[in-house]
Amino acid sequence: MRYLVVFITCSNTKEADKIAQTLLKLKLTACANLIPEIKSVYWWQGKIENSSETMMILKTKTSLLSKLIKEVKKLHSYSVPEIIALPITKGNPDYLKWINESVRA
Repeated sequence: MRYLVVFITCSNTKEADKIAQTLLKLKLTACANLIPEIKSVYWWQGKIENSSETMMILKTKTSLLSKLIKEVKKLHSYSVPEIIALPITKGNPDYLKWINESVRA
């Protein structure tokens, strides 16, 4: 079984909460941590932008990533939302088991 940590930035906490609740109800993620008020500095359409955003950190299975991305893109206000997945290479076996039991088969 392979697991992922997924990072998603959102325009605000309300949007992040809506996305998190939907992903949890659909069992596409076991957990969503919302970190409000991060500062993001990035290139967009040829200019450097500064934004206040909310960071989401999700835990899920690799096999669910495509469905998760599809759902986030439906709900997200950005035309190109940041959705980045990193593999969990090691972890507390009990926690990894909990992820597995909390999401779709």
